Amino acid sequence: MGALDEGHYDVELSNGVNLGELGFEEEPEILAIEEAVKLLLQGLGEDFNREGLKKTPLRVAKALRQGTRGYKQNVKDIVCGALFPEAGVENRAGHAGGTGGLVVVRDLDLFSYCESCLLPFQVKCHVGYVPSGQRVVGLSKLSRVADVFAKRLQDPQRLANEISAALQHGFAPTGVAVILQCSHINFPNFESALLDPNHTGYVKKLVKSGTGAFHEEMVDVWTDFLSLLRFRGINIEDVHSNGSNDKSWCPSHAFNKTGPSDSAMLSSVASILCSLGEDPSRKELQETPARFLRWLMNFKKSNLDLKLNGFVRNKRDSLISYNREHLCSELNLPFWSQCEHHLLPFHGVVHIGYYNSNGFNPVVKSLLQSIVHFYGFKLQVQERLTRQIAETVSSFLGEDVIVVAEATHTCMISRGIEKFGSNTATIAVLGRFSIDPSARLKFLQIVPNSHLSEG
Repeated sequence: MGALDEGHYDVELSNGVNLGELGFEEEPEILAIEEAVKLLLQGLGEDFNREGLKKTPLRVAKALRQGTRGYKQNVKDIVCGALFPEAGVENRAGHAGGTGGLVVVRDLDLFSYCESCLLPFQVKCHVGYVPSGQRVVGLSKLSRVADVFAKRLQDPQRLANEISAALQHGFAPTGVAVILQCSHINFPNFESALLDPNHTGYVKKLVKSGTGAFHEEMVDVWTDFLSLLRFRGINIEDVHSNGSNDKSWCPSHAFNKTGPSDSAMLSSVASILCSLGEDPSRKELQETPARFLRWLMNFKKSNLDLKLNGFVRNKRDSLISYNREHLCSELNLPFWSQCEHHLLPFHGVVHIGYYNSNGFNPVVKSLLQSIVHFYGFKLQVQERLTRQIAETVSSFLGEDVIVVAEATHTCMISRGIEKFGSNTATIAVLGRFSIDPSARLKFLQIVPNSHLSEG
């Protein structure tokens, strides 16, 4: 996987190929990933033939192959056909155009799969270069080259280094600079989610890399580049540079290392790595199957109803009496879950409204948060999660219940349409809320504006 090997940029190009063509679903790599995912679902106690999971192995295989398609793309074919002559400054001192004029493309939204845990992370990419030889490159090609390396198993610093090196190698500018703002979901386990209501949702890292004129840290061209990014929350003192490698970047490094050791499941994850074109024995990937499983097993199927019934029975006597005219609410209850269609995380907040007595009851809030987590930590879809919470809450707080769930779905950014910044809201209404528009409106007007997509 040497980033600077000549062959690293000359692998067969698959740009423009419709993945539905050429018998994509029958490719050996797709079939191998499907079989591995089936075994993982069995390890979670699930029936991969049940409705909702029947096509999950294929969906996961497609998402992973699409999300790592950069292994089969050729940087030279992207760049070499998009070089254009452009004159520089003539007969006077200065730098502009095709000779020395700094070009910066900002705010490229990318995603990549973390090589430590196989979860996608978001990237805001800024690329700058100094033209040479009275040539400039098509601006869209900077984005496409960045995407080639993002669509591989990655670490932020290596991603920045590979983008800058590939552009330098591809059309020989005077220099290339890359800054990446990376956000990795910080997924808690069930216990920590219950104990830490203020759990931080994302881990962030800022990295930079430079070649040619940008190779030296303290040069005027870096100052110019960073000045053009000054409104994007970038503090140069926080930026990690070319040679750094912060092992704490991925939250999975802090996971309990005494987690599951199912050899068949570990082998399944390793086979997925092979099917993606990776080498599981590579140093950075040797612990990846174990880290991925420690995260995945948070969603192992269990008898949640039995646990929940016991919890409600113990707490119910503490609840205070009803007053049907007073609208109560619990807002911004965090939840974390796993999409059963793609085995990718989604997370957000739940807002619950109900008619109850006047006054604040901390027992109710803690119980509602527990219910949200009970239904969150399993293979889910957001619509079902919302309904299950509403039905359970109504069983002990009365039939008049409204639940709104707002979530960011990783599958919306890391596959298919790649809609960065999107989020999804679902609503469940029972009893009075289902027939009284004014009651619904009264609750919905107090639901705060959520900013879930910010990584």
